[in-house]
Amino acid sequence: MAKLQYISCLLVATTALLSGVAEAGGHGDRRSTYVKHPASIQKALDRAKPYDTIVVGAGTYEEHLTIRKDGITLIGKDAILVPPTKPAKPGCDLPNDCLGLAGVNATVQLTTGICIQGSGIKLLPYKKEHRKVESVDRYIKDVTVEGFDVRGFDGINIAVLGAKNAKVLRNTASDGGQYGVLTVGSKSTLIKENRVKSASLLFIAICMDDKSDTNGAKVTKNTVSNCCVGAFVDPGIDGAKVLDNTISNTNPICGMIPDVAVSGIAIGGAKNTKVSGNKVTGITDNGNDKFVAAGIAVFDFGDPTPLIPTGNIITGNEVKGGNDQDLLVFTQGTDNKITKNTCDTPAELCKL
Repeated sequence: MAKLQYISCLLVATTALLSGVAEAGGHGDRRSTYVKHPASIQKALDRAKPYDTIVVGAGTYEEHLTIRKDGITLIGKDAILVPPTKPAKPGCDLPNDCLGLAGVNATVQLTTGICIQGSGIKLLPYKKEHRKVESVDRYIKDVTVEGFDVRGFDGINIAVLGAKNAKVLRNTASDGGQYGVLTVGSKSTLIKENRVKSASLLFIAICMDDKSDTNGAKVTKNTVSNCCVGAFVDPGIDGAKVLDNTISNTNPICGMIPDVAVSGIAIGGAKNTKVSGNKVTGITDNGNDKFVAAGIAVFDFGDPTPLIPTGNIITGNEVKGGNDQDLLVFTQGTDNKITKNTCDTPAELCKL
């Protein structure tokens, strides 16, 4: 098993201005720190104490960010985060602990823009899509990332890895190589009111792979466009909620990618998922006849013994307008409930 490494890199000294100190019951003193461009956001994170708030001012910051402390609230105010253009200094070649989480391109491990990460994480070897978490020694708790514009990281724009009760709120994730937002090996993640879009995103906008022994992730009121898969609930995940999202207009490149089944919302071998109040339009694979592109898809996942989706509820969604097929159910599972959706195809599901 691969065990996540921790490498601490010293950064060039820059100025982060303290803007105030406030009391916070239960967690001692909460401090607020203001980072002004071109100061280092990561340096402010390294100096912060648990449950501090860091507000980042307007500007474009070339950094990979890692959050390792409980209760950190990181707020962007017109702050744009992009991959560094300068090579890392010797000894600082691990930009953050999510390096390689989305796999390898040639011999280079794919990177992540913002990594919310617990400690003592054991990762399984990469097979496809993303690495899975075998175990977590300690979950990072109560972290919030809000208001950032994260652009162009070749792996994942925002990753939640080994976290509990993390919140990813009102961010824009653009042009992520594999994922806009990925939560993996975590508990009860909230992904809300984000915008995920891409001119070149080849894979999944929002992916939920939270630990199946909890109520799972909640993905709500996000806007996703121009991606191959809008929201994906991974195999075995229990109790995720996908609510009130707007997902539209598949990236035209998706139909040319082998083994990618295009869908607005995909429930692949998951159980007890609630999918409700979503609007899904324009989901097409542009003529690829290998798969059926669907607005919402429920399907068995894995070989040779697939995981069977069970107990999923698909209700009250508007799934019509430019989809190759509005609803797709391709599973041996018999207790999934699909009812009261506004859709056209197939007729036998849409009339329920």
